Amino acid sequence: MGEYAIEVSDLGVRFRRNRRGRRSIKAMFASASRRTPKGEFWALRNISFDVKPGDAIGVVGRNGQGKSTLLKLVAGVLLPDEGAVTVHGGVAPLIEITGGFVGDLTVRENVRLTASLHGMSKAEVNRRYDGIIAFAELEEFQETPYKHLSNGMKVRLAFSVVSQLDEPILIVDEVLAVGDRPFREKCYRRIEQMLEEGRTLFFVSHNERDLKRFCKRGLYIREHHLVLDDDIETVIAAYNSDNARRA
Repeated sequence: MGEYAIEVSDLGVRFRRNRRGRRSIKAMFASASRRTPKGEFWALRNISFDVKPGDAIGVVGRNGQGKSTLLKLVAGVLLPDEGAVTVHGGVAPLIEITGGFVGDLTVRENVRLTASLHGMSKAEVNRRYDGIIAFAELEEFQETPYKHLSNGMKVRLAFSVVSQLDEPILIVDEVLAVGDRPFREKCYRRIEQMLEEGRTLFFVSHNERDLKRFCKRGLYIREHHLVLDDDIETVIAAYNSDNARRA
């Protein structure tokens, strides 16, 4: 890995307001223009920043401003309409509870499938399987179809699989808020361990205590733009000040 783990330059992505419509080929080729076709809006625009290996970045902002979209762009789940995002190294994403899991497959089958899709060899999956199940506290549910798990169980399973990956970049959205407090604390201790190993963390949360626990640097997304890139205390203070003025 070079000087940066993540490089983001003039990043922009737009979506349709009307889900029933699809963007035409002509509209997609028009992405380079500065005009926004009717019915579309910029979820993010003019976003630029760099992340060094080992950095822990907290992303804050009101709901609907593009925080989760930014994480999906870094994870490669979405492609930008303008600008570029370059990630040096693999990504371990914990963005959506059900991401990568199949409802009709059992917990056992899903662990093996999801881990292999993330690049684990069959031997690695076999070696780590018991640890994944034990961390998720799902020993009694290994033959249960995934769709029958509670949301809390799904979070435990997702985090357990992702935390076993050796990828240098960990991306965590607010899905951990679904889990119960004891398991969430166990996840957080695992995140701290990964940071001690030199991993890079991208973390979205509305919880100030969690942001300050893990992150030294923050990004503040407001009105779909990056308005502040500073230490986490300064970023949280600016975010809270804006919210107080809006109240």
